[in-house]
This record gives sequence, structure tokens and C-alpha cells, in this order.
Amino acid sequence: MLDDENSALQTLSEVFGYDSFRPYQEDVINGLIQGQDAFVLMPTGGGKSLCYQIPALLRDGVSIVVSPLISLMKDQVDALRANGVRAACYNSSLAPLEARQVLTQLHSKQIDLLYVSPERLLSPDFLERLRSLDIGLFAIDEAHCVSQWGHDFRPEYVGLGKLRKTFPAVPMVALTATAEKQTRLDILQHLNLQGAQQIIASFDRPNIRYTVIDKAKPYLQLNAFLDSRKNESGIVYCLSRKRVDEVAQKLQQDGFQARAYHAGLSSAERKQTQESFIRDDLQIVVATVAFGMGIDKPNVRFVVHYDLPKNLESYYQETGRAGRDGLPAEALLLFGYGDIAISRGLIEKGGNPEQKRIEIHKLNAMVAFAESGTCRRRALLGYFGETLLADCDNCDICLNPPERYDASEDARKALSCVFRVGQRFGIGHIIEVLRGAKTQRIFDLRHEQLTTYGIGRDQNQDHWSHLLRQLIHYGYLEQDIGNYSVLKLTEAARPLLRGEAELTITKPRVKPGRKKRQERKIVGLEYDQELFNQLRVLRKEIADRDGVPPYVVFGDASLAEMAATLPTEKDEFLQINGVGQAKLQRYGNEFMEEIIGFMCR
Repeated sequence: MLDDENSALQTLSEVFGYDSFRPYQEDVINGLIQGQDAFVLMPTGGGKSLCYQIPALLRDGVSIVVSPLISLMKDQVDALRANGVRAACYNSSLAPLEARQVLTQLHSKQIDLLYVSPERLLSPDFLERLRSLDIGLFAIDEAHCVSQWGHDFRPEYVGLGKLRKTFPAVPMVALTATAEKQTRLDILQHLNLQGAQQIIASFDRPNIRYTVIDKAKPYLQLNAFLDSRKNESGIVYCLSRKRVDEVAQKLQQDGFQARAYHAGLSSAERKQTQESFIRDDLQIVVATVAFGMGIDKPNVRFVVHYDLPKNLESYYQETGRAGRDGLPAEALLLFGYGDIAISRGLIEKGGNPEQKRIEIHKLNAMVAFAESGTCRRRALLGYFGETLLADCDNCDICLNPPERYDASEDARKALSCVFRVGQRFGIGHIIEVLRGAKTQRIFDLRHEQLTTYGIGRDQNQDHWSHLLRQLIHYGYLEQDIGNYSVLKLTEAARPLLRGEAELTITKPRVKPGRKKRQERKIVGLEYDQELFNQLRVLRKEIADRDGVPPYVVFGDASLAEMAATLPTEKDEFLQINGVGQAKLQRYGNEFMEEIIGFMCR
């Protein structure tokens, strides 16, 4: 091992071509060189990879890097080899001969960094092989995958905790760009890193402008956004492969250099698209979340979310792919309420109740961010436990402030209610107490006897939900997501509760209204003819599949009412004439998905 104090800086310069470290890098690097464990939380573009790559070159032996994606391994190995570093990967993509060659190089000490998948690393044969080698360090990249609270939980990562017990003298570093408090605690526990040096950098990317607009004819909104950015590189994220293909095709027809990228395309197609984008031969990639991880393209000037992401971690990570060079960049989110129903439906299809609970919580936090009238950066950083003391002046809320009002009195009512229920309940229950709900749970808990019971009945549920979310964003309340998202007061709440401080917040976002439901009457009912026609086509497909006449599925009257009232939840669908429990179970999901898809266009 080199012991020159300047060896890390020298390696940074000679191997990687940089003259100075970014914030926190040097502390992590020096600690790992000295054999200390570390947990590193840095935003996308913060320089996490160098935190373990430089120590790997300065410590004796081979360093093992655990990575979740084969494509990510390849990109990093190619970049290291281009810098003259002896790096290789060992995963299922290798042909048998290639795999044997890598193992031969490993045992003959010809590799400094070896990238492996967690499954390959934890196989008994490979672990036994590692015991005979001199290991420099273990680096767990994308460490949020180890936590069920992480936005990309992978069960195969959980077994990595045995590394600390199997190799107690080898330093380990866990790295991630996105982890709120509960995920961080999970990572430290599962990887047995409770005594590690913890480096938590700021999540703030001040060069990115965050904008959220209501989704209305989204392709036209996207086209208008791109019209003045025809010479800039960007990524457009969509939730489904079908949507990716549709948007990419429309952009091509309108003269944009755009291509689709998703897991349904061949490996060769994806590789060609990725390389063209990196070489600036392609302007726009329209993609599912399968695209972007590990792509170090500094000049991405914009990221558009055509659909609502399922959680703030994904949103943060994906928007963070813009402006990695520090120059101005934009993040546009098209927010539609139909997207919420789609995401919730996908979550509900999962089989693990605890995982569903976590994912619903994260989806609700994403919706709260989109609906919030708070400075976007404040709300985003607050989710990750970082407080921004002033508004950012670089988001849609700051640049075009919505209408505000004095919410001091209502805020005191809400904070007092949180206190009166013992800081042991979530948003939903607080709202029920404030509005004087007469539920069995309220009576069982005797919360109808509280002084705050019913003091907010003059306001609707949306009002209180918006207010409580704002109190979270501003740091007066915190959600303990590891404990069923219960609300707890922070120290900042005390002056507000005592009347020593005032609070001015934005008014709630106005949700798009639905046409009033008719009283079981179809004559004269106004409905969307285009949607009605789509529902007729769907009805015919189902009827042909089931071998029955179309009217057996639903009559025209039922379809007309669906096209008028746009039901997207089961209880709403049951209110349609001609819908009973059997037809809800048999056909409900297909018709509601068709309606949601129409609303999201």
C-alpha cells in the first residue's frame, strides 16, 4: 500500500485527469485507504465512484464492487479501462471462456477492480474463492437496493450483510444517491455498518429548475416544451413501454431526433440507442426507468416526466441525470390525477402487504410533492431530511407564485391535534378527528372527547390534507415512515403553536372536476363521444373473447355513463347503471384502465 499523503490526489490527477476533489470525496477516500468502513450518500453526479475507485488502486489486493445492473458494470469497466485501470466484470453475461479468463486474471493478480452481481458474489464457490485472495475493499453500489424502504428493493442484496462477518478485516463502503432516513438506517443495519463513517452530502442540485404542470393533452405540452430546445440533449420518461413507443414515434414524425428505450427492445437496439445518445448523435431518448442508471453524460439539459413517477426517490434520481456538468438544466413533470390511479393499481397487484404499504406511502409523498404550493426544492430536500432555509428562486412555485393565505390558525389546530392524539397517528386519522368523523375507530380510541375533535369541520378533506403536507414540507411536522407514517411535532412547531410565529402558505391545487353524476338517468346525459367509442371497441373485444353478445357485457347506457363520470375506483364503478359485484370483478379493471388511459393522454 502506498503511504504517501499525496498519493490519492496524485492518482486523481494522473489516472482520472482531475486536479481537485469534490466535497466529501477526500474524507471517504482517506478513510478507506486507512481501512475504515464508510456509508456514502451523494447526489447523482456527486462523484461517488471515485470514492472507492481511488482507494482500490492504492490498497493492496483486488477490490470487489457489487453492482445491480450488468449494463452499469460494463459502462464503468469500459470507462476505467479507458483510463488505464485493470478492471473487469464477472456476471451472467460472460461466455464460459470469458468467465474463465476473468478468474485466471483474478488469481494471477491482474485485476485491481472486479465488478460482480450480488448473486454471483454470494455463491458459495465464489465466496470460497475470495477467501484465498487478498481483498482490498468491498464497495456496495446502489446500496438502497438492500432496504425494503428503498425505491428499488432487491431481495438478493439482503444477503450482502454476511460479508462483514466473513471478511471482518476488509473495509466496506456502501454508496447511494437516494435514501431518506428509514432507508439509511436499514442499509447500515443490513450491511452491519453501524460503526461506519457516515458521509451525507447535500441533495441540492441548484442548477436544475423544477417545474410541475397539470397534464392536459400531454403530447402537445411536451412538443411545446421541446420546440425551443431542438439542439439540446434530454430524456423523456414514461411509465409503460407502449407509451414510450407512442411518444417516440410522434416525436420522430415531428422532426425530432428521438428513439425509444425499454426492456422490450433487443439488447442490440438498446445499446445502439444508448451509445448514440452518449456520442450526441441522438438528441432525445424516450424511455422507461430502465434507462439512465450509470450513464455519465454531463450535457443532458432536460428531463421530462411524461407520467407521474411512483416515488420521490425515482423522481430525484431521474431528474438528477440533467445538468451533471453544473450548467442550467430543467426538470418538467406532467402531473395528471389519472396517473395516480394507474400507479396505485400496479402497487395493489403486489403480493406482499408490507411492501404495498411502503409503496403506497411513497406514492402519496410523490403526489404531495406535485400538489404542493411550497418551493419545489424545499419540498424535495425536506423529504430526504435536509432543510432549505430559504426558497430556491429556481422552480415554478418561486418564479410564478400561486395565491397564498394566512394559515396560522388552521396550522395551530392541526399541530394541536397531532399533539392531542399522542403523536401516534397518520394524516388520515388527524383529518378525521379535525373534521369530527363519526367512525368506530374514533369512538374506540375515545378521540371524540379530545378538544380538537371537530374543530376543523368547516373545511373539507383536501384543505386539511394540503395543510398537513405543507407543514411537513416546511419542517413543522415529520412523518415516521418506519412506523406507519405517523406524524410527530418538530422543535420548529413550538413557536407556531404558542402564537409566536405566523404561517403563510399556498392555496390547495384545484383538482380537475368531473361532470356531475346523473340520478340514474341517461336521457340527455352529456358524455365524451371519443371515450364512448373506445369503450365500445373494448366491449366488443371482451364479448368476442367470452363468446357472448356485446350487450351481455354492458349496454350502451352503461358505457355512456362511464364516459360521462369517468370512474377509476371500484366504488365509483359500482355506481354505474348495470354494474354489480360480478361484473365489477369480471370486467371492472379492463374498463377502468381504458378510462384512465384516456384521461392520461
